[in-house]
Amino acid sequence: MRGFIPFAACTRVGQAQPTNPDEGGSPVSVDDKIVSDLVANKVEFVTTVPCKQLAGVIEKVDTSPDIHHVPSNKEDEGIGLCAGAFMGGKRSAIIMQNTAIGVTINTLATLTQFYRLPLPMIISYRGELGEPVACQVEMAVHTKALLAQLHIPTYHFHKEEDVAELDAILKYTYMCNKPVAVLTDATFWKGY
Repeated sequence: MRGFIPFAACTRVGQAQPTNPDEGGSPVSVDDKIVSDLVANKVEFVTTVPCKQLAGVIEKVDTSPDIHHVPSNKEDEGIGLCAGAFMGGKRSAIIMQNTAIGVTINTLATLTQFYRLPLPMIISYRGELGEPVACQVEMAVHTKALLAQLHIPTYHFHKEEDVAELDAILKYTYMCNKPVAVLTDATFWKGY
């Protein structure tokens, strides 16, 4: 699969947690790091679909003066909003849950991929070990396979320090003009 980077190549074991040099090197939350990297990569439009795991980063996006945040009702609607923003000259991103990947297949293939639109997708990866909601498990079984079938490069963040990779992933997304998925599981977000 061209452009697909396997999980093993994406995770750096033992990498230090990001720090904020402006605050004497104190740790930066993953929510702050995600928003900081979006802003640093000139992402000006973000759409989100609610998820308990994503609540903190959604709140940070919503309060960022550098990002125009438009909440979406559904993930495929959000991808359409991102496409419109990008065609209007704004870099965009979507923050969503993996259980709706199935809903987005047509929009990803016939809009985002056909027109070679870069789209960072920060996705909470529900349904793995420790998941308290049984219906989340079924889509977790299919998420990576569906992304692989669409040839969408996929990264998987398990630990907080994995967020250090986000800046490079965003640069890669805009360099190759294609959607890129970042799966963030419960251990990354510190539980359900």
